[in-house]
Amino acid sequence: MLPAQQLSISTPNTSLVLEAPAGGELKYLYYGNKLTDNDLQNLSSSGSPTFSAYPVYGMNCPGETALAVRHADGNMTLQMEVIKSDTKENDKDVTTTIYLKDKVYPFYVNVCYKAYKDVDVIETWTEISHDEKKAVTLNQFASAYLPIRRGNVWLSSLYGSWGNEARLNQEPLHPGMKVIANRDGVRNSHTSHAEVMFSLDGKPQENTGNTIGAALCYSGNYKLRINTDDGDYHQFYAGINEENSAYNLPKDEVFRTPALALTYTQEGLSGASRNFHRWGRLYKLAHGNTLRKILLNSWEGVYFDINQEGMDQMMSDIASMGGELFVMDDGWFGNKYQRNTDNSSLGDWTVDKKKLPEGIDGLLRDAKKHGIRFGLWIEPEMTNTTSELYEKHPEWIIKAPQRDPVQGRGGTQVVLDLANPDVQDFIFGVVDNLMTQYPEIDYIKWDANMSIMNHGSNYLTKDNQSHMYIEYHRGLEKVLQRIRAKYPDLTIQACASGGGRANWGYLPYFDEFWVSDNTDALQRIYMQWGTSYFFPAITMASHISASPNHQTSRSIPLKYRIDVAMSGRLGMEIQPKNMTDTEKELCKKAIADYKMIRPVVQLGDIYRLVSPYDHMGVASLMYVSPEKDKAVFYWWKTEHFINEHLPRVKMAGLQADKLYKIHELNRVDNKPLSFEGKTFSGEYLMANGLELPYRHATSYTNQNDWSSRVLYLEEIK
Repeated sequence: MLPAQQLSISTPNTSLVLEAPAGGELKYLYYGNKLTDNDLQNLSSSGSPTFSAYPVYGMNCPGETALAVRHADGNMTLQMEVIKSDTKENDKDVTTTIYLKDKVYPFYVNVCYKAYKDVDVIETWTEISHDEKKAVTLNQFASAYLPIRRGNVWLSSLYGSWGNEARLNQEPLHPGMKVIANRDGVRNSHTSHAEVMFSLDGKPQENTGNTIGAALCYSGNYKLRINTDDGDYHQFYAGINEENSAYNLPKDEVFRTPALALTYTQEGLSGASRNFHRWGRLYKLAHGNTLRKILLNSWEGVYFDINQEGMDQMMSDIASMGGELFVMDDGWFGNKYQRNTDNSSLGDWTVDKKKLPEGIDGLLRDAKKHGIRFGLWIEPEMTNTTSELYEKHPEWIIKAPQRDPVQGRGGTQVVLDLANPDVQDFIFGVVDNLMTQYPEIDYIKWDANMSIMNHGSNYLTKDNQSHMYIEYHRGLEKVLQRIRAKYPDLTIQACASGGGRANWGYLPYFDEFWVSDNTDALQRIYMQWGTSYFFPAITMASHISASPNHQTSRSIPLKYRIDVAMSGRLGMEIQPKNMTDTEKELCKKAIADYKMIRPVVQLGDIYRLVSPYDHMGVASLMYVSPEKDKAVFYWWKTEHFINEHLPRVKMAGLQADKLYKIHELNRVDNKPLSFEGKTFSGEYLMANGLELPYRHATSYTNQNDWSSRVLYLEEIK
């Protein structure tokens, strides 16, 4: 039995414990392994200090806070006390709500925790409201706070840029303030990510070590703060970025902060990843347990050079290699202004009949002829100043009064103001009109290629201009909710100049995201490695592209490019007519093999083995089915030297007493590996691994400086 006033929020293997005395302050006591009844009884006597579970500003000014406000009378203080708490339970989760009220003002904060019954993730958020006569200004409004005991604590986070997304950064936490923030306005995962991991007992390890993971589920600007002051605890705050976003809250509105998802594990970084992946597939990601189709996207194959004959040819080619879907990218639309470059026509979502005389109907007919599905590209949140839409509705763009708009891509691109309900209706109509006219469309690639470059909304009042960033994403969410309600089976990719929308705030409405516009296989190893910390393979669009690569000009053999792409959601980004018959045959075999391993890769558990960031000359990871009867092992050389010495990679995640038969996929060697078709115990493979040749045994003319392996493991009963 819990002590009076104590709340234990539990998942299968973790506990988060609070103290909620009526009339007192809500206190944080513990987060970690699931506690026994005895330990819960004695937790308050453990010697650990207690902290406010949701620190507010005004009565403890020197400290960092989660919430800061200005009341209508100018008072800037809060002092919150517990009124009551309750729990609501269903088959999947238990939600605990603690109701707080200011001791003087009719100002309320509900602190909410949702604990899942079948995965070790707890979501926490707040609901802020008041009954004051005039609006209260919210100056700071974090979703959550978590104290983390000092020691040898390391932070793993992601950083990057266009074409170089999701780079891994690992560092010990030192005194001072660490801030990870986004101000893009439209996309939020190019230069940083709203997800972090804390390794609590030293340098991060992949499959061992006490680890806390945190992921803010928000599609807009965010701020993560880690303050290490003179106390014994790191102070972690996560929420919406309040900069230039003060929110005037009227009495009849509840301000709900986005959820922060927390996980705890003793199985290291990969263990935290496995928890996030399971939770994401089950509860967040659109169609999270539906296997993804293998597709060809037209972009790097033809860019804007769209025409009926060319699309038919690409469909024929991907169908002949076993693909299941063709996606026509940018360049298919525009009437008055033809879309031949990136400087016009966004917003004019009508088929260019000069390029496609038979329109979408002709493309759907051809796709059906080839036995595949069809999808297309749109960028509905944007327009160009050279467009019929802009000529009709110049007031629909984000722009400050009395200022000329700052224009982006192509020198003419601008962002539509999603705070405006008319704009929301228009954007919904872009998808609705396409799907009403062409219900056989299977897939939409939804792009967003511009940041908010100037502050100003023609829709919001002059007193609420600081709501612009928040209202943009509220509007986007309303549009996406309408689309999903009407078209629940449609597959939608979140593309945003590549990997700008890899966040769990977007993914309830999207099936996947484009990891990066950079398709170079070597650089993709690093980017997909970082992405995998928080997002499962089923979300990561990973495509085989041409060599030399269009972004880096690096020449990498096709086998290596295939092996990298097969570690995510496999697709192609290439002009097949430029491929040799031998290359097409290699891709055809790879696609067939990927269909076999697809359930393991897309729905299995990840175990990262050797990090490319450790500069050991090799990177390796594997996926294991939940039943541990199948696994796929990946190994890529990242450097090439004479007389080099690479580590022998031990496997992980297998069942020790099971026997696994080894089969190499995408083999190019003249002879099989020595262990091809042989059987090894899970115990042996996890203790020793297999010795992999550093080079491929091919003819002299086919030798190159790249080597990679994909091994399929299947239980022998």
